[in-house]
Amino acid sequence: MIYSVRLVNRTGLCSGRLEVRSDQRWSPVCEEDLDLQGAQVVCRELGCGAPSVFKGGMFGEVEAPFWTKKFQCEGHESALLDCPDSGLTGNTCPPATAVGLTCSDPDEVQLVGGSSTCSGRLEIKHHGEWRPGFPVYWTLKDAAVICSRLNCGSAVSSRKIVKSFRRPVWEIIPDCVQSTSTLKECVRTEDESSFYELEITCSDSVRLVNGTGLYSGRLEVRSDQRWSPVCEEDLDLQGAQVVCRELGCGAPSVFKGGMFGEVEAPFWTKKFQCEGHESALLDCPVSGLTGNTCPAATAVGLTCSDPDEIRLVGGSSTCSGRLEIKHHGEWRPGYPSYGTLKDAAVICSRLNCGSAVSSRMIEESSDRPMWLINPDCVESTSTLKECVRTEDGSGFYGLEITCSDSVRLVNGTGLCSGRLEVRSDQRWSPVCEEDLDLQGAQVVCRELGCGAPSVFKGGMFGEVEAPFWTRDFQCRGNESALLDCGGSGSGRNTSSPGKAVGLSCENPDYFRLVGEPSRCAGTLEMTHLERWIPLAEESSVWDQRSADVVCTVLKCGSAVSTRGVRHENGSGVWRIRGSCVQTASSLFQCLKHELYHSYEVLEVICSGNTKHLESGILSPSMNV
Repeated sequence: MIYSVRLVNRTGLCSGRLEVRSDQRWSPVCEEDLDLQGAQVVCRELGCGAPSVFKGGMFGEVEAPFWTKKFQCEGHESALLDCPDSGLTGNTCPPATAVGLTCSDPDEVQLVGGSSTCSGRLEIKHHGEWRPGFPVYWTLKDAAVICSRLNCGSAVSSRKIVKSFRRPVWEIIPDCVQSTSTLKECVRTEDESSFYELEITCSDSVRLVNGTGLYSGRLEVRSDQRWSPVCEEDLDLQGAQVVCRELGCGAPSVFKGGMFGEVEAPFWTKKFQCEGHESALLDCPVSGLTGNTCPAATAVGLTCSDPDEIRLVGGSSTCSGRLEIKHHGEWRPGYPSYGTLKDAAVICSRLNCGSAVSSRMIEESSDRPMWLINPDCVESTSTLKECVRTEDGSGFYGLEITCSDSVRLVNGTGLCSGRLEVRSDQRWSPVCEEDLDLQGAQVVCRELGCGAPSVFKGGMFGEVEAPFWTRDFQCRGNESALLDCGGSGSGRNTSSPGKAVGLSCENPDYFRLVGEPSRCAGTLEMTHLERWIPLAEESSVWDQRSADVVCTVLKCGSAVSTRGVRHENGSGVWRIRGSCVQTASSLFQCLKHELYHSYEVLEVICSGNTKHLESGILSPSMNV
């Protein structure tokens, strides 16, 4: 269909600055020349729901010549250009009054068969037909979007259920729901059918907003369809425990006013007097109206702990072994598809271990049930529960992770750089610059699976006030761990915050482009344990931006082109995740260290003329 209207600078298919086409030219419309009836026609013409907002300047200013007629729609027209108009207005329109429009989502959603409208099986009305909505690779973060659209609270659970017969479903594209304003953009066009449906439970009357994940944020309580923040004085520890339990979380770790921003909305007007065993906050007794006004900065925020436990089993310590997750009360192997060393670093941090040293797939002796983890979720959320996929998984593979036991690098730009900290009695302490020499730095870098130290000095990665390590390390350089080094008490209880030692180690793996006359063009390979291995893209996410990073690492300018080319020799390849490459500080963090068979490997052609660098292979430090 050829439309005569469009929405630009938009946040989704159904919102943006309105433009009208005439004589092949698109013109913005002045705020004064469109009324509610006209907005209704535009939304209908675009296949969207009713207009929710329309006003000037919503989606930026524009200098283009404006549409010169005033629309006088009755509201029933099928297209905006079918509406009568007033003829030329003769008015000039300020750039800031170009009208923007937000239409509601034409697709309706509902949860059916549950105890309330905030729980049950997901159904979507699309093209006028209600069907179960079945998303592939669904997580609790996606369910949170549905809860928000239904004006329910936070997402408590999401799981796949099996039906006894196959039904037509509306299949939802993964990774779309969280980034768009309408579900219409995420529903596949082709018809699908399935034995599976999706069951979602949202909280009815409490939610956490403006947080860093599903289990942290400013507390709000719903009454009469209105959400109200709660004053810090009106919630105690027992009340916080009830909220966390109601949301399916672990115990509260922090709750205080102003944690997640100020708010001017009318506050909840009752003081909760919970005993701590209640199943819902609104089940708690209250003191009646408090009569108090609450300063905006004392709206209470809350952080609950992750209800899922994790562990590494079968290794030499609690900081190494196969990853297992306890989810819905059951321990299973945790398997993040396309997991990288960056993902492993999150696991190490949650276990209070040191830095991630290695991560690899291992073959199990039998097919086992496992918890599948969405790989792009782990680094961006505060709890693993948000990242576990709804559907059950099984397989012959697990994930083995090795973290360092007693040293770590923090506040750095990658896994092999940061401020050095040493662990003793479960407490991490920074090290004073004077207490570490080159031999000690060599031991740390080796212990972390990195290359030789390139820089180490105080204050490289920020100041710190924490109590310092009180020993002077006297390493020979050949020790396998820093705490194996000799040393004596430094006699110093304090160290200047600016002298906390930072360290940058070289990365242990190296990259090259081969197969062309220039070292700045060819197929991408990596060497590991003295063997060159070609790299293939993971899940079709490699693009020019990822190739640009490779060219920068190799000091070859910018990427001219990148593509998959046939892998002739048929030997194993490693996969590299393009979405990781664009944000990581080193390429080797983004590799899946397990050999695969692939018919294509990555070719990159860079712009740089590097004849004077024809020999030599560069370490992939991103600090170039």
